[in-house]
Amino acid sequence: MILGLNHENTMANQLLPENLSTVATLDDLAKLANYSFVDTLNCDPDANTSGANHAPRQVFSGHYVPVSPTAIEDPEYVTHSKDLFHELGFADELAQLDDFVRMFSGDISHVPAPMHHVGWACGYSLSIFGNEYYQQCPFQTGNGYGDGRAVSVLEAVINGQRWEMQLKGGGPTPYCRGADGRAVLRSSIREFLAQEHMHALGVPTSRSLSLYVSKTEKVERPWYSDGSRSLDPDMLVSEPVAISTRVAPSFIRVGQLELFSRRARKQEHPKAMEELEKIVLHLIEREYSDVIDQTLTTPEKIVLLAREYRNRLTSLVANWIRVGYCQANFNSDNCAAGGFTLDYGPFGFCEEFDPKYQPWARGGQHFSFLYQPLSAERNFHMFITSVAVLLTSNENHLQQLEEIGSGFSIVMQERMEEMWAAKLGITTFNAELFTELATLMIQTPVDYTIFFRELSTLPEDITPLKRSFYTALQHTMASMPSTLTTDPDGIEARWSEWLNKWKSCIDASTDANANESCSRKEISRQMKLVNPKYSLRAWLIVPAYEQAAKGNYALVRELQEVMTQPYAEQSKEMEEKYYKLKPTEFFEIGGMSHYSCSS
Repeated sequence: MILGLNHENTMANQLLPENLSTVATLDDLAKLANYSFVDTLNCDPDANTSGANHAPRQVFSGHYVPVSPTAIEDPEYVTHSKDLFHELGFADELAQLDDFVRMFSGDISHVPAPMHHVGWACGYSLSIFGNEYYQQCPFQTGNGYGDGRAVSVLEAVINGQRWEMQLKGGGPTPYCRGADGRAVLRSSIREFLAQEHMHALGVPTSRSLSLYVSKTEKVERPWYSDGSRSLDPDMLVSEPVAISTRVAPSFIRVGQLELFSRRARKQEHPKAMEELEKIVLHLIEREYSDVIDQTLTTPEKIVLLAREYRNRLTSLVANWIRVGYCQANFNSDNCAAGGFTLDYGPFGFCEEFDPKYQPWARGGQHFSFLYQPLSAERNFHMFITSVAVLLTSNENHLQQLEEIGSGFSIVMQERMEEMWAAKLGITTFNAELFTELATLMIQTPVDYTIFFRELSTLPEDITPLKRSFYTALQHTMASMPSTLTTDPDGIEARWSEWLNKWKSCIDASTDANANESCSRKEISRQMKLVNPKYSLRAWLIVPAYEQAAKGNYALVRELQEVMTQPYAEQSKEMEEKYYKLKPTEFFEIGGMSHYSCSS
């Protein structure tokens, strides 16, 4: 099953439950506080319990380090997620109340009881495409890698659902590797908009709660000069600091399981195996309690966890490709163990269709657009390897775990075929039809989002599809292998031929499902639920954050409004502004076509 494929289900879930009381003040929110992570798991024994743990150092054991976030100076409201506020039962006015602003811009020293006055940060390890790395840790041991600028400040149970709220840019932690722990307004806007856009697309994701910027505090960051075609930033710029709050059921990553598994394998401290088991069982309770019976034995739970996580991860990645999303830096530390999108760093949405599309300038092909299923498989392998340490004395369950791991590619392929069939409006995946289409999309080339949206109208000829053609981009055709440019003059005829083949498949579907009222109109409607009209294009965000840096947030809020209705037919004005091809002059420009990893 493709999770989130029908966005109508997502929208339905946004209706406020009748039994959910409105949270109008911080005192109301405090009543919902419930800190399962820090109350049940192990604190770093070397930590200062007051939260004064800001200097980079090695952390040898414990699931978390207490950290007092560093508040930004003179915070100013930028925006909040009206959708998430509604789902949580928060009054919109709450986002601009002084004590709420204070808390979610980093000052939790005066929050009402039973809220905690100290937050927490977590360590994790790093695997890149299935290979463990240590050199990113300044100590070369892997014990200094983790939440460098993310500080969780609240867990709350709201209408039976547990949520963790985490400040991105909340100042340094022991894992900051010498950096300042800050996030700038530019990248904070990108992440804030992306999380809510992905949710509206029906893709499982962490969420955005609020965004505040400092009116006085700035930091220097490497960035691109105007019109720069450099892969890496070519100048230093002074940018306003900001704090965005991201929300999820938990922020447990595959990299966290790896860290505790490594310590257990190497017997790095007496409680290593105990800490691995505790974090795995905590993950199950936090993220999988609806599908895993808590009365089962630990080995039984782990096998069920692996099977369910495989289902979630394969569906997630198929959904990424459905909407054109590329994570770009899909390491195990950016891979949520709950099976949702996490950590929007150098992400991007594919515009000109390219299987090797990669918005991270130094990311490499292994994290590119259509390589994401393989990247997911490598992360899943690290997950399997990590939890397998708990089953070494249980041969039967260990064998089941290994079988689940080896079956990942089969399940992934099934999800991909289901997804492509849904995008094409056909009941069964047709490999020949799809291969011909992919070749044409590369050759022409076409805009990924606009093409599938126009196809969703079930056009009689290729005229509507031409709206997605980047025919003027000669640099693209010139860079193609000669095998793909041998017949540029016949491209329209080949498109027409493909369209006729596709329409035959559509007609076959309507004939086969005549008794189910599967009319062409219904197929078009279903395709439009799968193929969004709007995607969060990088060149659309640039003017928004440039204006925001000058104190004008109108364009940020307009983008938020448009991108949280990605399937809707919006006003003519919004269509002309946001439903269009990437301008030629923006191709290959730093900050619009590619980013550095820290962007």
